[in-house]
Amino acid sequence: MTSPESEQKKSFPTTVIALAILLVVALLTCVPYLVSIALAQGPTAANALPIFGVTIPVNYKQWELIAPAEEAAPVDELRAVVGNQAASEAYQDGKLPFPDGTILVKRAWKRTQSPDFASATVPGAATTIQVMVKDSRKYAATGGWGFGRFMDGKPVDEAQHRTCFACHEARARSHDYVFTRLAP
Repeated sequence: MTSPESEQKKSFPTTVIALAILLVVALLTCVPYLVSIALAQGPTAANALPIFGVTIPVNYKQWELIAPAEEAAPVDELRAVVGNQAASEAYQDGKLPFPDGTILVKRAWKRTQSPDFASATVPGAATTIQVMVKDSRKYAATGGWGFGRFMDGKPVDEAQHRTCFACHEARARSHDYVFTRLAP
């Protein structure tokens, strides 16, 4: 006859093995899911800008319109600035400076004549996506803003990014370095 202690000693390795198998199965089940979530969060660092580390936000096309704009010749672009929730709330409340976490994205297209209406222009080929990210600590040297400019989804060269803040500082300092005003 076996004692209860010897039964416990015999079942202990079986229990440990069963728990280990359960843990491995759980990990193998969850890891692909977790990887897919991580990949869906945003572009890889390879698409981050060389100076600021800014990337194109994944869901920016669903963000609220802040204002449209038109750039005259020689650029000839139609533009739309959209903002995340923090940006939309700041604009609605007239809050300056913009809070950390604000993200503005300018989408731009070549302005082309509408094939259906002679006096109208419509978006043609996409030209750039420009991004501003507010993080007053990370970007303290540039008014609290990180800047990004992308063509065909890829960041432009470092030299172009070095010009961003100087232009915003010279022309929009009194509006927290942001050109765009909320469309009425």
